[in-house]
Amino acid sequence: MSLKVLDGKKFSKMVLEGASNLTRNAAMVDALNVFPVPDGDTGTNMNLTITSGAKEVEKNTSSQIGAVASAFAKGLLMGARGNSGVILSQLFRGFSKSIEGKETINAAEFANAFDKGVETAYKAVMKPVEGTILTVAKDAAKKAVKEAKKSDDILYIMKELVKESKASLNRTPDLLPVLKEVGVVDSGGQGLVTVYEGFLAVLEGKELPKVSVNAPSMGELVNAEHHKAQMHMKTEDIHFGYCTEFMVRFEDKKIKSNPFDEINFRNELSQHGDSLLVVADEDVVKVHIHTEQPGNMLTLAHRYGSLINIKIENMREQHSAILESENEVIPSYSQSIPTPEKKKEYGIVTVAMGEGIEEMFSSMGASVIQGGQTMNPSTEDIVKAISEVNAEKVFILPNNSNIIMASEQAASVVDEEVVIIRTKTVPQGIASILAFNPSADMAENEKKMNEAITSVKSGQVTYAVRDTSIDGVEIAKGDFMGISEGKILTSKTDKQEVTKELLSNMLDEDSEIVTIIYGEDSSEEEAQELAEFIEEKYPDAEAEIHNGKQPIYSFILSVE
Repeated sequence: MSLKVLDGKKFSKMVLEGASNLTRNAAMVDALNVFPVPDGDTGTNMNLTITSGAKEVEKNTSSQIGAVASAFAKGLLMGARGNSGVILSQLFRGFSKSIEGKETINAAEFANAFDKGVETAYKAVMKPVEGTILTVAKDAAKKAVKEAKKSDDILYIMKELVKESKASLNRTPDLLPVLKEVGVVDSGGQGLVTVYEGFLAVLEGKELPKVSVNAPSMGELVNAEHHKAQMHMKTEDIHFGYCTEFMVRFEDKKIKSNPFDEINFRNELSQHGDSLLVVADEDVVKVHIHTEQPGNMLTLAHRYGSLINIKIENMREQHSAILESENEVIPSYSQSIPTPEKKKEYGIVTVAMGEGIEEMFSSMGASVIQGGQTMNPSTEDIVKAISEVNAEKVFILPNNSNIIMASEQAASVVDEEVVIIRTKTVPQGIASILAFNPSADMAENEKKMNEAITSVKSGQVTYAVRDTSIDGVEIAKGDFMGISEGKILTSKTDKQEVTKELLSNMLDEDSEIVTIIYGEDSSEEEAQELAEFIEEKYPDAEAEIHNGKQPIYSFILSVE
C-alpha cells in the first residue's frame, strides 16, 4: 500500500485522529512534567490547543489541503495555551504556509511542510532549548525531507517521520540534563509524537480507540429551556448572573485528604446557585451552575484536583444581547444610538489566580484574566482581554513563564499597540504595575516596568506530586517545597519549616519589605507566625500580609 498524493479530506482525518490520540494520552504527557510541583499541564495545554484546531477542521468542508491546513493553523493559533501549545501552533502555522493554496501535495511537499513548520517554530521561540518538542519536531522533519529524496510514497515518509520522532524523543534526556536527572523524556516532545502517531494511523487505515475530539461540554447536558426562559424575564431579575462550567481532574493526594462524594459535592454547590449539574466518573467531575460567585465554585472544586475546561459567561450581558436580537431593534430618529466608548490611552492586562490576588491587581487598575499555573489562558482569551480593556496601548503581565508565548502570539494578531512585560511571578507583576506611570510614554513605562522586575525576589511554597531528586534536593511525594526564582531550594514535611527556610535563603541585610500572600490551604495565623519570624531574624525588614486565596501555592513570597 502506498500513497502518492494527499488531499484535504484525508488530511482532515489525520488531524482529527492526531487530536483524538493526544486527548487519549494527555494525562500521560502531563505526568512527564520534570518538576515535582503540581503544574504538570503540558498534555492539558497541548490537548486544548489541538482541540481548538480540530474544531476548525471539522467545520471546514473543503477538499483542498491548503484550505484545511489553513483552518487547522487558525484554530491552533487562537486556542494555543502554554509554551507547548504555542509551539505546536507555530509548527502547523509554518506547515500551512508552505502548502497554501494547494489542492493536493506530493511526498516531497509533505516532508517540506513539516520542515517549514520547524523553521517557523524556532523563529517564534526567543531562546530555543534543545531536548524539547522543538528538537523532536526538527529531527523528525529532517528525516522526512531526507527520505522524500528517495521515495514518493507519503505513507512511507510518515512512517519514517514517526519512527524518527520516537527516536529523537528517547534522546531528549541526553540533551537536557534535568530530564536525565529525573528519568523522563520531554513532555512536549511526547505530546507531538502522539499527534504524529494519529496521523500515521489514518494513512495506514488503522482503527485506534475512538475518543471525541471535542472536550465534553456540560452545555450539551443542560436543558436549553433555562436559557430560553430568559426571554420572559427582565435582565435585572436574573438572580444568579454567571453561567459557570468547568471540569476537575481528580488528584490522588487531594482525594486522599478530601474524599470526593458526588452527592455531597452537589449539595454543597446547590447552596450557591441554580441550574446545577454535576456529573462524575473515576477521573473527572463536570460541573454546570448559575451563580454569583464563580471564583468560589472553582475554589470549592479545586480541593479535589486540577481545574480544566473553565468557561464563565455573564448571563446579564447575554440576556440583553438576546433581547436586542429577538426584538430586532432598528434605531430610529426617536431612539438614542449609543456611541462607542472612547478608547483610553493605556490599559494593563494581567493574569492571576486566587480571588485575593485578583483583587490586588484590580485595585491597581489592571484588567485580570483568571489563570496561572495549571490554568493557562489561551491566545484567544488574551486577545479578548486586550479588546475589553478598550485602550490604544496595552501592557500585558503574564506572571508565569508558560503564558509569555501565548501573550506574544496574542499581541501579534491585534490592532492595539501591545507590550509584553515578561513577568514570571505574581510578585514581579505587582512590582511592575506599581512602576507604571500613566503620564509617561510607552517606551519609558516599558523600561521602568522591566527594571521593577529585577528589584524583587520571588518565592513560592507548594507540595510535591511525586518522589524525585533535583539539584541535590531529595523530594518525597506530599512534601512541601520552597522555590525561589524557579529553583527548588528546600523540601520537608512541615510547611512552616519549609517557608522559614525559604525566607532565610531569600532575605539578606539589604532586604526592606517582605510580602506574604497566603493561599487557600493556609491561614492568617500561619502567615502571622512567619511575619514574627522575619521580625525576629531580620529586624530591618518589614512584613506585609495579604490573603491571596490562591490554589496550589500555600504561600507566595516577595522580598524587596
